[in-house]
Amino acid sequence: MHTLEVPIPPAPPAAKVDTTVVIAAPPARVLRAFFDRQALGAWWEVAAAVTTPRVLGPYAVEWTTTDVRDEILGRLGGVLRGTVVQIDSGGFFLAEVYWLPPDGDPVGPMALEVTCAPESVDRHGTTTEGTRLHVVQTGFEESPRWRQFYLVFGSVWERSLATLKGLLEH
Repeated sequence: MHTLEVPIPPAPPAAKVDTTVVIAAPPARVLRAFFDRQALGAWWEVAAAVTTPRVLGPYAVEWTTTDVRDEILGRLGGVLRGTVVQIDSGGFFLAEVYWLPPDGDPVGPMALEVTCAPESVDRHGTTTEGTRLHVVQTGFEESPRWRQFYLVFGSVWERSLATLKGLLEH
């Protein structure tokens, strides 16, 4: 008896960002890095930021427009803005998040949830206070533009959080 092998198509890119990193720094220090202008410039490469760590506070970060041009999204850079709807020592939640690219229509609405859970970290044979940082960005509409957004920005989040880890651990 012959069986028919049907090729399985590759899975489409995730329709969200969901990434975790463990950082050898206290949760309060990790959380502060999401609201401090200088820290945001260092790890997320933002050019400007207005972030207020309180309920209904604005969260707006701007990146310099790049020469890099994505075939679907256009030039990268622009502004990400949202509203803080929840914040405490364990993290924060932004609602009504939109990415306003240098060219083209905004992408959104989205939500961004950042949690900072205490976790012991072994550094060079010594246990130290650390943080399990979990970032989830959601919001989706079935379209090539949204799929490309998550494909591009998923890798941006991975790279940026690795930079944040390096900065806070040194």
